[in-house]
Amino acid sequence: MSDINERQLTEDHGKMLHWFDFLCPFCYVAQHRNAILVRHGLQVVELPFQAHPDISPGGIAAGPRNGPMYAMLEREAREAGLPLHWPRHLPNTRRALATAEWVRRDQPRVFPQLHKDLFEAHFVLGEDLEDPAVIDRHASESGVELTALHAALADGTAEAAVTEAETIARRYGVQGTPAWLLAQRLITGLRPAAEFERLAEHAMQLP
Repeated sequence: MSDINERQLTEDHGKMLHWFDFLCPFCYVAQHRNAILVRHGLQVVELPFQAHPDISPGGIAAGPRNGPMYAMLEREAREAGLPLHWPRHLPNTRRALATAEWVRRDQPRVFPQLHKDLFEAHFVLGEDLEDPAVIDRHASESGVELTALHAALADGTAEAAVTEAETIARRYGVQGTPAWLLAQRLITGLRPAAEFERLAEHAMQLP
């Protein structure tokens, strides 16, 4: 049975839903925005959303990152204190997302570390997030019980959890990542840090 109580999550003004994908550079920087929300007293619920399901198993080569958008992302990452090394390979992230969501639900104590480590694996270490050995290593180092994880991946439970999170996202108009939902309001795209400061302050004043 699902542990996602959709009504509770979407109506609780102290909780903010955040849909992410590990290959999304905007989501990588959004870790900084989520830290702002948490600092103001909000609980951020991290939920998976595969931003590029069109990337087939095996992944694709990444082209050069040139232009204003990439310069902006590099600047934002630097200001957030997040190292950013553009990966040469873009993986299919379904298994990584399924792993993260299963851990969030079943071993929540170690989820924050795994979530951080899988982002770093892609954007700092240049590792292939489609490689089960890479996922297992980071999961194990984060304290995940691998036997139970492998069982959930094998029987489809973990992937079904991703599908459920995506279904909820689409119901609220989410089409890509990053996206946040607070008190029925959808916020999309990476916005300035100052805007998240104001957003958090307003959220804490809601009844």
